[in-house]
Amino acid sequence: MLVNGVRPGKAVSVITERQQAILEFERTFWTYDDPKESVIRARFQCSADDYYAELNELLELPEALDHDPLVVRRLQRQRLRRRRERLDTAADGQGGAHA
Repeated sequence: MLVNGVRPGKAVSVITERQQAILEFERTFWTYDDPKESVIRARFQCSADDYYAELNELLELPEALDHDPLVVRRLQRQRLRRRRERLDTAADGQGGAHA
């Protein structure tokens, strides 16, 4: 039986406000006039590299998927696609299976 969407006795884990803000930003970043990296620096007070490292960790959390499944799944698909492209490019450059 569920009580308020949670099984009794199960610990409820939630993502932080900063993590929620990151997911919200990823949902709407294209609405900003400034370049994404500039908005990241201004809004999250960190470099783009630090932001993307934090985002990648966030995408691994089940709580992030619970909070915003559409955004998290989209970002996971994009990340997987980029990894595959890098692997294909590396294999092509080394005379791999694609040569």
